[in-house]
Amino acid sequence: MDSATTSSASGEEDGRARRGTYAPGNRLMGRVVGCSGSKATISAFAGKDGQDGNGVAELWSVGRLISISVGANRVVALVCSMGTATSAWSETEENVMHIEVELVGEIRSGVSGKPEFSAGITQYPYLGAVAHRMRSSDLAIIYDPGVSDTAVIGKLTQDTSLGALIHIPSLLSRHFAVVGTTGVGKTTAVTLLLHKALEADPSLRVLILDPHNEFAAAFPTQSVVIDTDTLDLPFWLFKLEEFTEVLFRGRPSIPEEIDVLRDLIPEAKRMFKGTTDTALIRRGPEKSSLTADTPVPYRVADLLALIDERIGKLEGRSEKPHLRSLKVRIQAAINDPRYEFMFSSNTIHDTILTTISHIFRIPGDGKPVTTFQLAGIPSEVVNSVASILCRMAFEIALWSAGGVRILVVCEEAHRYVPADPKLGFFPTRQAISRIAKEGRKYGVSLGVITQRPGELDPTILSQCSTVFAMRLSNDRDQDIIRSAIPDSSASTMSFLSSIGNGEAIAFGEAVAVPMRMVFERVSETVLPRANSGLQPVHRGDPNSVDLGKIVMRMRHIDENPRASAPGPETIRPQQPTIRPQMPSIDPSGDFAAAPAMRRSTDGFASTPSPQHGYGNQAGEYGAEQRPASQAAPRPELNSLRSSLLKKPLSSLLKD
Repeated sequence: MDSATTSSASGEEDGRARRGTYAPGNRLMGRVVGCSGSKATISAFAGKDGQDGNGVAELWSVGRLISISVGANRVVALVCSMGTATSAWSETEENVMHIEVELVGEIRSGVSGKPEFSAGITQYPYLGAVAHRMRSSDLAIIYDPGVSDTAVIGKLTQDTSLGALIHIPSLLSRHFAVVGTTGVGKTTAVTLLLHKALEADPSLRVLILDPHNEFAAAFPTQSVVIDTDTLDLPFWLFKLEEFTEVLFRGRPSIPEEIDVLRDLIPEAKRMFKGTTDTALIRRGPEKSSLTADTPVPYRVADLLALIDERIGKLEGRSEKPHLRSLKVRIQAAINDPRYEFMFSSNTIHDTILTTISHIFRIPGDGKPVTTFQLAGIPSEVVNSVASILCRMAFEIALWSAGGVRILVVCEEAHRYVPADPKLGFFPTRQAISRIAKEGRKYGVSLGVITQRPGELDPTILSQCSTVFAMRLSNDRDQDIIRSAIPDSSASTMSFLSSIGNGEAIAFGEAVAVPMRMVFERVSETVLPRANSGLQPVHRGDPNSVDLGKIVMRMRHIDENPRASAPGPETIRPQQPTIRPQMPSIDPSGDFAAAPAMRRSTDGFASTPSPQHGYGNQAGEYGAEQRPASQAAPRPELNSLRSSLLKKPLSSLLKD
């Protein structure tokens, strides 16, 4: 018998075998006819139309996993593409199909004798190896992370009887990203992931930067809502770059004015704590030195007084226009009602403990989530606010030595860390990048949500070890995901443009292998929606974490309290608005109360008015509250002084 006859006989035998193997218990689907290092080609026969309704043709589908028997092992392969040997489909004869599959791994017996999945392949398929339909038991082995602390977030697309498992600690410790076009269900998916994370780790604190005000409804009993009405973020918490971003309102800053602020803000901080002998401070130890970025209170009135003092000096005439311009910018900002959350009357007190306690939920009091609604905040301030929150989250986790676990969720992350380094606000990019690169070492995690991964900084996305890729129709966005995730493949990513709403392909550390799954439905009671109308809830002071020590480390203060340190009630010159949280750690040793010293050139007192904290409508930037024993200047002395100042100098000399 020649080779042609043998091949024909073998083909007829294969065809007869396949025509007789459509019973549910028999999973034979085809045979391997080609193999390379990463892919294989399988040949299969499909019966004529109308005769094989439950036949081989309907078992093959792009995106499904199949198994190839190789000895005692079963090689797992993913169907990439399919085609027939001819360009037409025959209705009278059998059709030969060629299926391209990508080799994913293999299932073999482990040390204990139980079958286990391995991403590596020890035995490649040989020509003629039989391909089978994947069994449910094998799918469960493949997608089982093999560790505890897992959570079910949905169902597998290939077999809806199996749950989609993720490893929560890996999801949180190494950052995650959810990407997809508008309307595919990103916000709902993030809501589900956060609920699962909080169930697994009740000590976790979640801060959500919510530009669309949608997440408040997703956590009706577990979150506090911070919006423009309840936001109290003192201006002295802003770093110099963040503060100038507010003053210049997104426009390029003027270096001369920035230099003035860099020089005068530390002096205003020293005036607040009652010391103006800057030369003596500079000669002393630098452990508690103040800079423009140190989170220490100061008064805008003192800053304006220092600017006026510098304007009044005879030397330095060239910088006077910049000084006047800077003064006008500060006055415009403090008089803008949109910035009331920065320049309210409370900002003249040292309220950093209360601010951290409320924003980062320390303690949580049963509400570990903070939804920070950014929709109503002025656009020129959003970047600065995001920068402060991300920076403080990292510093709290850093200085608490792992005592606080924080997850920062950035909705529309491409706004804060765009791919173009020339765009966006550098301090915000720097703060988020620091969390992405170093956060896992200190217990702060990052959750990135974006509809345009192509416009997101690729460095940030590459730091997200787990990615949930939902439908993406843009080729550039798909390329970014493909290049950022090392475990992804062209065949897997080709499905991104056609998967349905609520469906995703999960990659990374939290899943065993790339997994196509459908998120489970979220209850209507926790479904995210805009304009939820929830009222913010305020809770008590922190008592589970030593916030005093954290603040001292943030301010670079020596932790050993001085023996002669005054009591906690003298931390600031004004009436305290919060009671001391940690009596054993007293930061007041370096910020003791003392009367602020006035300069001879001050045109007004250096204490803000109790109404606004920065002046009244007459332009007096906080008239000082004089003691009852100190009488106000007599009117006749004021009139005499004015008349003398109006006379020319020559007339006074003649007199």
